[in-house]
Amino acid sequence: MALLIIYEDNNIIIVNKPAGILVYPDKYTKTKTLVDELITYYPKIKNVGEANRPGIVHRLDRDTSGLLICAKNQDTYEFLVAQFKARQIYKKYFALVFGKVKEKKGVITYSITKKGRKEKEPALTYYKVVKYFTPRKAGGSFGRLRRPQDDSGEFTLLDVKIKTGIMHQIRQHLKMLGHPIVGDKEYFFKNLKPPFPLDHLFLHAYYLKLQLPNDVIKEFEIELPEELNKYLKILSTKF
Repeated sequence: MALLIIYEDNNIIIVNKPAGILVYPDKYTKTKTLVDELITYYPKIKNVGEANRPGIVHRLDRDTSGLLICAKNQDTYEFLVAQFKARQIYKKYFALVFGKVKEKKGVITYSITKKGRKEKEPALTYYKVVKYFTPRKAGGSFGRLRRPQDDSGEFTLLDVKIKTGIMHQIRQHLKMLGHPIVGDKEYFFKNLKPPFPLDHLFLHAYYLKLQLPNDVIKEFEIELPEELNKYLKILSTKF
């Protein structure tokens, strides 16, 4: 895996992470991670941040693609971590979900329990509908959602923004809403199956807005990866 660098200066590297790649290693994984590629590209990053995740100030799930910020020095690392804690860095995602999300825009406020902890934490996820995919033939169905307001056999492309950054927040919140993400094998309903094979999440971090250490505000936006674009085109021909 070669790094897909979107932007670089003396302080940060912003990459477009492909789906299927871990950001940093865990005890179960022996394959190369994005951190391995970062160290190869910029060896000095080994001394930045935490030892097992050098330069990494936030994360994306293995099966989530999109924009990821990496710090090249310790001062920038601490500067960016402080921005994340103050919720001053804005991230937006595209997510394809099962069912027709009736409200064109909304906010999900369910509290979430972090892994390994008992107490719940408040979490905010904002969403708006980008496009509906409805079967062209009446009676078509790919399974029935648990909630009565959901229409079976339909799909919705959402633009999602998170105010908090709890692990798996978007995935958990959308399932709680009754609309799990297509391709999610952890937060899903057993009777729902994608109409076409997809070997990872349809979740893509396409937008970032942050302040750089020199006080300049920068925005970054990327398109859907080819495989997700192709998936939407297939849906469009069938729906």
